[in-house]
Amino acid sequence: MFRKELYVFKDERPFPAVIRNYKKEDFSSLIQIQEESFPPPFPSELWWNSEQLLNHVNLFPEGALCMEIDGEIVASMTSLIVNFDSSHSEHSWEEITDNGYITNHNPNGNTLYVVDIGVRPAYRKYGLGKWLMQSMYEVVINLNLERLLGGGRIPGYQKVAHKLTAEQYLDEVVKGNLKDPVITFLLRCGRTPVKVVADYLDDEESHNYGALMEWRNPYFTSTIK
Repeated sequence: MFRKELYVFKDERPFPAVIRNYKKEDFSSLIQIQEESFPPPFPSELWWNSEQLLNHVNLFPEGALCMEIDGEIVASMTSLIVNFDSSHSEHSWEEITDNGYITNHNPNGNTLYVVDIGVRPAYRKYGLGKWLMQSMYEVVINLNLERLLGGGRIPGYQKVAHKLTAEQYLDEVVKGNLKDPVITFLLRCGRTPVKVVADYLDDEESHNYGALMEWRNPYFTSTIK
């Protein structure tokens, strides 16, 4: 199981923190993180429920991570393994995660797929999201998977949708001409764009688009002989 002790910083001050697998007794805190991290207009029905979280810890506990500061859970990240075919990459978040229940988790797949990442707003200056992402990269390496992949929201797109396509918007963010709260963060974490997917998520700010972003495992070794 995963456990990592480290220091995170806010205003140059270090705070001891722990990244570990979340468990049943953490569920109420994880749901609270969802409510604080994804306020309206994000659909509240997409927040975690106890049944989904129970599947996460039972089906793939290695992909269920949370972060503690002073014994309080302040961030979480969830994933599952899928067999991803880049030549057939069109999908929605609901399809590839079984609507967050991850019953389609495939231990023999090639890709760690990010279901969700959330950080309580009061802790967003501590760099917690980047530490969680780094920890998921370590899971990818440990399980010898080809990549980490996930669809990022593009909430900043709503401001320019009248003049740019979603693909043009993503290109402008990658070039540094625009900043997006999610995509710019993923770029800082080492993720690179794969493609824009329409009807990825019911998300008014993103006009329902998602940007597939990956991190390739530099240590991956094929088991095919």
